[in-house]
Amino acid sequence: MSDHFSTVAEAYAQSRPTYPKGLFLWLAQVAPARELVWDAGCGNGQASLALSEHFHKVLATDLSADQIARAPQRDNITYRVATCLSGLADSSADLVTVAQALHWFDLDAFYAEVRRVLKPNGVIAVWTYGVFEIDGAPAIAAEVSRLYEDVVGPYWPPERVYPETGYASLAFPFETLATPAFVMTAQWDMAQLLGYFRSWSATVRMEKATGVNPIDAFTPVLAKVWGDSAKRHALRWPLSVKVGTLKTGRP
Repeated sequence: MSDHFSTVAEAYAQSRPTYPKGLFLWLAQVAPARELVWDAGCGNGQASLALSEHFHKVLATDLSADQIARAPQRDNITYRVATCLSGLADSSADLVTVAQALHWFDLDAFYAEVRRVLKPNGVIAVWTYGVFEIDGAPAIAAEVSRLYEDVVGPYWPPERVYPETGYASLAFPFETLATPAFVMTAQWDMAQLLGYFRSWSATVRMEKATGVNPIDAFTPVLAKVWGDSAKRHALRWPLSVKVGTLKTGRP
């Protein structure tokens, strides 16, 4: 499992978009029970917190202690610094989730652990998102595209191809379930969007390699096309969601 976010844990915690509530309600409905969910690669606990509203117990694990240190605390969430191993008992989890992190995992080790800990008819759900969409602001979209592809483009980790293609080529050896469409949305001002860019893995890698944070130079570029920095634009990230189960015969 790769860790690209410990050095920007604060920016990550503050600047990532929020997953839709409907996703977690639907997952709670398709899980065989609502006793225990393992949120693997939990990061700053965004999905863990949402899951805690539907499940009695949440185990949230991540490689980054810095990320976990910034996660919200709830009585029914247990955080643990770990790689692809959960420490859970055999056949104990109703649901396993991975939000925007599966592409960093050792898939063979992770999937073996999923098969071990899921209950019969237990469910695994993974999801990812790529570059956001913005309507009615072509100049902003063009500058963001230039930042993404030309400025930090050479510094994206190779695994970035998987979110860009919606996990289409990533192994998922489970019986898949039909999944509704889910979209993240946000109304952000310019400062919020710049914070999001600072949390990109490519931004982290570029600054480490060059000693220069590319978002510093990009800020006045974005300001020219944004206008009033307090103005909010509607952004959306369509989610690519894969959901599967260990057994056939589900209702």
